[in-house]
Amino acid sequence: MDRCNFALLPNRVVIALKGPDAMNFLQGLITNNMDKTAAGGAIHSGLLSPQGKLLFDFFVIPVDEGYLLELDKTSASDLTKRLSFYKLRAQVEITYPVDHSAVAAIWGEPIAQPKGLRSFRDPRLPELGYRAICAHTDAAALAAELGCRLASEDDYHAHRIALGVPEGGQDYAFGALFPHEACFDLLHGVDFEKGCYVGQEVVSRMEHRGTARKRFVHVESTSPLPESGTDITAGDNLIGVLGSISDRRGLALVRLDRAARALAEGQRLIAGEAELKLIQPSWGKFDLPSQGQTHSQ
Repeated sequence: MDRCNFALLPNRVVIALKGPDAMNFLQGLITNNMDKTAAGGAIHSGLLSPQGKLLFDFFVIPVDEGYLLELDKTSASDLTKRLSFYKLRAQVEITYPVDHSAVAAIWGEPIAQPKGLRSFRDPRLPELGYRAICAHTDAAALAAELGCRLASEDDYHAHRIALGVPEGGQDYAFGALFPHEACFDLLHGVDFEKGCYVGQEVVSRMEHRGTARKRFVHVESTSPLPESGTDITAGDNLIGVLGSISDRRGLALVRLDRAARALAEGQRLIAGEAELKLIQPSWGKFDLPSQGQTHSQ
């Protein structure tokens, strides 16, 4: 990849929070540590149910007037309502939608901090590049200003999939997974040293016991993959489910123990008509069945 790529992400939107209690308000709710934003960088985080399930995932971006939450469009209204429910007497103003706040991804080599945009390095993985909050949606003009190739949202997701990085709303339904299952622990979405937040006890228990049996892995096939949501089977056994796909590459949420047992018995992993190969992302720190290999892009 010899130049940077710029793509608007119309499925991503922004919620604004401001007020003297905004930082402490978020600190008591989310999985990551708001203190990390003091230096001006963004964090990746989530808001959980009391049972520890991931209800929302988002970036928290510090700005002069408070904070911006960048998240999947389909969950923005629900998160706004949830935050308003928790607000009680806290001096926090929550605004959604936010005018003039198109979201973009910028990635590739060489790339430096984009000038003239409200941008931040993607805190999940350096190879994901930058995110930006743009005042307008003229993608061609914005790309030209940055000297980048104009890319599409599909291009961004293909890049993300190649890196093995799952996203809520794309690879899993909100409310269905624990943070470890969505790889929040490996992609800098959880701070295990911070104080209390909703669902913390469950997350801490999974971390200390190492009980995450499901993980997202990269998958490849010699034939086109079926649609997202297709079951992955080995014989009559359910092994996992496909997440987002890009031609013959994709992400999959798999039960590692079931996959290991199936492969040890010489069974093939099938999704639709496609035989799958499991590949561990380069950032993965979990045991993958011996069929897998490390994959960086």
